[in-house]
Amino acid sequence: MSKEPQGHVITDWRPEDPRFWETTGKRVASRNLWISIPNLLLAFSVWMVWSMVTVKLNDIGFNFTKDQLFMLTALPPLAGATLRIFYSFMVPIVGGRAWTTLTTASLIIPALWMGVAVQDPTTPYSTFVLIALLCGFGGGNFSSSMANISFFYPKAQQGTALGLNAGLGNLGVSVMQFLVPIVITAGIFGALGGEPQTIVKDGVEKKIWLQNAGFVWIPFLVVSLLAAWFGMNSLATAKSSFKEQSVIFGYKHTWIMCWLYIGTFGSFIGYSAGFAMLMKTQFTGIDPMKYAFLGPLVGALIRPVGGWLSDKIGGAQVTFWNFIVMIAAVMGVLYFLPQDGQGGNFNGFFAMFMVLFVTTGIGNGSTFRMIPVIFRAQNDRKFAGKGKQAEEESIKLSQKESAAVLGFSGAIGAYGGFFIPKSFGAFGAEAALISFIVFYVSCLAITWWFYSRKGAEVPC
Repeated sequence: MSKEPQGHVITDWRPEDPRFWETTGKRVASRNLWISIPNLLLAFSVWMVWSMVTVKLNDIGFNFTKDQLFMLTALPPLAGATLRIFYSFMVPIVGGRAWTTLTTASLIIPALWMGVAVQDPTTPYSTFVLIALLCGFGGGNFSSSMANISFFYPKAQQGTALGLNAGLGNLGVSVMQFLVPIVITAGIFGALGGEPQTIVKDGVEKKIWLQNAGFVWIPFLVVSLLAAWFGMNSLATAKSSFKEQSVIFGYKHTWIMCWLYIGTFGSFIGYSAGFAMLMKTQFTGIDPMKYAFLGPLVGALIRPVGGWLSDKIGGAQVTFWNFIVMIAAVMGVLYFLPQDGQGGNFNGFFAMFMVLFVTTGIGNGSTFRMIPVIFRAQNDRKFAGKGKQAEEESIKLSQKESAAVLGFSGAIGAYGGFFIPKSFGAFGAEAALISFIVFYVSCLAITWWFYSRKGAEVPC
């Protein structure tokens, strides 16, 4: 029986070799996956924390417009999406262990600064803009995390592994939206946490500690970065320069999958960022903090199911039917919206949004399952009939290209997190939702033509 590789850098890694996988690989891959998940969960929590903080800013003495508040929820996704472009190439250059540790540590800066800034009602809007942009560090982590985990698993298990990493990592949004309303109600850090703020609702004064929305993550971040440093590995076989990885920009399917991932993950993170403010602006009398966490919760929990289903019946088929349901769900949301501030049905609106969040989660899992299959198929065609060495080269090249595309598509997809809440603030809910339907129709057509129809270019 093979022994577990010694040291933090592993030089011999053969996940497609069944004997190596069963005796050594599975155990090492599992350890790295289960350390990766809490680091990614915390990254999502810090990334999306403004979706909860903005709901309370004006209540504690700030005076920002609706568009300014929507902008604060949109800026972290914008920064995170941009950072993902760079982060997606860093694991093969720096190593998964070092990069995970460094990026988790970087989240302490905006978490601490936010906790300080919200305590001073004279803090200018520009300062909050900067803190919101720094929270984008958390969004960048997703691309590097997914690329890293993809190297550890054989193709047949990548859908499930990536689904677990992403799904439980995405759960950080819901964990944050559930935890923040609780921790801001008490001075859990004592004198170190600062004085409470006073809000008045329905003629009743109430004390809150909004700074805890930032401070609460710091102890968990410290523990997780230490776990990454002492418990994770880097794979020497995954080493690759930016020049070697940059070949993906010349592949048509890189850009196609980016487009589809905007439709799935872009929707998940965009709706997560804007859901609370959308409820507050559309349904007066509803406390969005009681409901906002449920959407990201179901979307995150269902993501591994999307990966698992795709392992069983094919990512393209799951993605195709998923976009059909997404279109129907957005139509449902539109139907239950108030018209000119009148009417509307919150229960129907909320139910349709839950369906929409479910579809974003399933689509996240299915699209990420498609990517390794597409690039393995492309390289297998290229190296077909050239012998065993060529077959091994195809596997290695596919892993590197797939990891780069997973990270890069995650970067492009995350821009949906900016455009969705920004669209709600700038154009209104109805116009924004209609434009989303048009976009989902384009995703449906692309999936059918390239991947799911009979005779498709790359059935997957």
